[in-house]
Amino acid sequence: MGHVDHGKTSLLDFIRKTNVVGDEAGAITQHIGAYVVNTDGGDITFIDTPGHEAFTAMRARGAQITDMVVLVVAADDGVKPQTIEAIDHARSANVPIIVAINKIDKPAANPESVKQQLANYNLSPEEWGGKTIMAEISAKTGQGIDSLLEMILLQAEILDLEADPTIRGQGIVIEAKLEKGRGPSCTVIVQKGNIKIGDPVCAGTFYGRVRVMYSDREKKLDMVGPSEPVRFTGLNGVPQAGDSFMVVKDDQDARQISVKRTQIKREYEIRRGFGRATLENIYAQIRDGQIKELRLIIKADVDGSAEVLAETLGKIGTDEVRTTILHKGVGAVTETDVLLAATSGAIIIGFNVTPDARAREMAAKEKVDIRKYDVIYEVEKDVRNALEGMLTPDKKETFCGLAEVRQIFKVPKIGTVAGCFVREGTIRRVHTVHITRDGIIIHTGELSSLKRFKDDVREVTNGYECGIGIENFNDIKVGDLIEAFEIEEIARKLEQ
Repeated sequence: MGHVDHGKTSLLDFIRKTNVVGDEAGAITQHIGAYVVNTDGGDITFIDTPGHEAFTAMRARGAQITDMVVLVVAADDGVKPQTIEAIDHARSANVPIIVAINKIDKPAANPESVKQQLANYNLSPEEWGGKTIMAEISAKTGQGIDSLLEMILLQAEILDLEADPTIRGQGIVIEAKLEKGRGPSCTVIVQKGNIKIGDPVCAGTFYGRVRVMYSDREKKLDMVGPSEPVRFTGLNGVPQAGDSFMVVKDDQDARQISVKRTQIKREYEIRRGFGRATLENIYAQIRDGQIKELRLIIKADVDGSAEVLAETLGKIGTDEVRTTILHKGVGAVTETDVLLAATSGAIIIGFNVTPDARAREMAAKEKVDIRKYDVIYEVEKDVRNALEGMLTPDKKETFCGLAEVRQIFKVPKIGTVAGCFVREGTIRRVHTVHITRDGIIIHTGELSSLKRFKDDVREVTNGYECGIGIENFNDIKVGDLIEAFEIEEIARKLEQ
């Protein structure tokens, strides 16, 4: 774990001798990835969590399913917001932290400064008398990486980490998606027991039998033991990242557990206030008359990204404008999504997915906007810009001119016309005016006429006399002042 761009995936790439960073959009990890590394001292399973601030939920989940956390901090950048957040997640999950001070090959690297900053968060290195293991490494050159792996294995020995590999498998779903030609595909970490081809399983509210299993290197497997990541197919739906999964006795058990979990989930959602009228709900509905909203439908390639997008976009807004997530799901944008968007006036956000042929056809027919992205903060930026456009602009009055009423004329069929002298600036026919008497504004309105002698004019400047008619206002008196102004609209910004 660690801050965005501090080198978590590059470190794993070096250990695994692959290049995942090159494949990730914007070279920033968008999903949780799990990988097994074979060392002389034993196998280590690494879970790579995203560092960008949008992925809080994923990092929290990453900390909860691990035995220890490797906190990656760049030697040239030091402790940053997501570094602190990762420390908090690890502590709340009660997981020991090993610090990897990365990028020590850079000229600006200052590992001592990093240690000093970490000491402020009660992470003191062993050489300072503290209890935190710290390794200085370079994910680019490989310096110090062997030493880091040794420290991880040593820590595992001290923690006495054990699991029974003979019982039925249990673990956590870390990622799930709908794969073309394969159906629902689920990546899990087995925490205890084993999982075999053909086993009846239950994951979240879904169930099925394990059809095919793949390792992190896409190798087909027949059986997987504790602490190993595995991707399998065979479920009847896409579970949510963070759901628990288990191997059960038979299909009947799997079905019963799935039904029970679905029931519990539904009850939980009702208890949270879905579909139940409360005073707060009624008040919100009354108030919603004044609220403008941007409705969104989110489709992503994996559940983790859909969840993060819904959380990130759902938080953008004010009392005046907001986003409403109508639906979030995994897989291609379908005809059903387009129909929902068309009937509800929503925009479809496709993250690493495209619409199928029927959906594209219907979107063109129904004029539904489908936007495709591959980097989360680009979605956030566009949604923020859209909401700013929905904010009522601030209005600013700009003073243009001042005329004093010196005579009053009653004109049949027209009403009262004020004979005026322009004391300041310019009075234009298009201006809005305040009529002030003894310093108090008694009327604000538009001009019905502006004349010099008997001619209609567009404007009268300082030092000239003119005749002014005020629309729907005849109670004008000698001595009143007519103040002309323009209203300028200023676009408002959402607070960050």
